[in-house]
Amino acid sequence: MFKSSDLREKDVINISDGKKLGKVCDLDVDVKTGKVDAIVVPAPFSVGSIFSKEKDYVIPWDIKKIGEDVILVEI
Repeated sequence: MFKSSDLREKDVINISDGKKLGKVCDLDVDVKTGKVDAIVVPAPFSVGSIFSKEKDYVIPWDIKKIGEDVILVEI
């Protein structure tokens, strides 16, 4: 079992291209079942991002592996 604070400390890596997506900033939880439906990773910061419409990554809870330092996903 993981605490949400444990997940926030890990980097999220897309195994399709090896790209680091960032760190978990939020969880999407189904309040009826109590199950985690997705993890949320903030959109990459860039100059002018205050005005940009980039959306956060909402990654379905189809996580390939949760390791000591990283969470591997495939998007």
